Amino acid sequence: MTSTNREPLGHQEMSNPTDYESLAAALATSPDYRVLRRVVGRDEFATPVGETKIGIILDTETTGLDPRADQIIELAMLSFEYDERGQVCQVLERYQSFNDPGRPIPPEVTQLTGITDDMVAGHSIDLATVERLAETAVIVIAHNAAFDRRFAERLHPIFSKRGWGCSLSELPWSDAGIRSAKLEYLGMCFGLFHDGHRAIADCELLLEILARPFPATDKPTLGMLLDAARQPSVRIWAPNSPFDLKDLLKARGYRWNVGSDGDPKAWYRDVPEADRETEKHYLQTEIYSGPFEPHYVRLTALTRFSDRIGGGDRSESALT
Repeated sequence: MTSTNREPLGHQEMSNPTDYESLAAALATSPDYRVLRRVVGRDEFATPVGETKIGIILDTETTGLDPRADQIIELAMLSFEYDERGQVCQVLERYQSFNDPGRPIPPEVTQLTGITDDMVAGHSIDLATVERLAETAVIVIAHNAAFDRRFAERLHPIFSKRGWGCSLSELPWSDAGIRSAKLEYLGMCFGLFHDGHRAIADCELLLEILARPFPATDKPTLGMLLDAARQPSVRIWAPNSPFDLKDLLKARGYRWNVGSDGDPKAWYRDVPEADRETEKHYLQTEIYSGPFEPHYVRLTALTRFSDRIGGGDRSESALT
């Protein structure tokens, strides 16, 4: 038997410098492998072309789902510059803070977020910093703006004066063959991953996704989101809908409004303006089983995803 001095492969890799990027690039050429790269926060993305504007990526962790009763326990804001192509150019500033809600964090929230009472104890959000960052931005982007905007507006009124975009609902992920729009899953589809559930880490991951071309296109994902945010939509109300059909409405994306801020006590859903008649037909045939004329409010990025729209003009003229 002939002996050799060959070291185990793992030991060779540990003792010799390895060009992991070249290995990853080689694996990526094979249909049998997919490579994920860890997101590491960076400041520089692309050289700006033409006029630049400022956007904010915002993420919150909260004690629950109800902005009227629950509190923010972590806030992250990532300020960035983008150009007329809709291309991310550079990060300008990052802000992250825990916030003591003044009561114990529910165990299920700690299990989901990893945030404990000890982590938030004595911490508060610096509202002056929040205002300074938000006042320079023309758009605030969240990966579920219908959730984050409602909490943000109760934190500081400046958020009710900014346009909002939603990377969860305003991009055609399913049309691109992506089965889930959950942020972590989208990251994997773009070859990215991150550790933990910190709000600022989610912001960094989302910015990396927005900076890349949308699948099967050469258009920046951010550019597509900005185009969608500029399009008007309508909030369609379904008042006095049958109680036993509430699960159908929830499954279709309707939310319940308790009747505050001048809005009806009713289910509602925001849809693109072009889908207004389709949604009306759904309500007439599936919910009310007969003639029904819904109430509408016309929305833009300034009002979309907010639950503080007010009574507004629900007439047909509001849609023209």
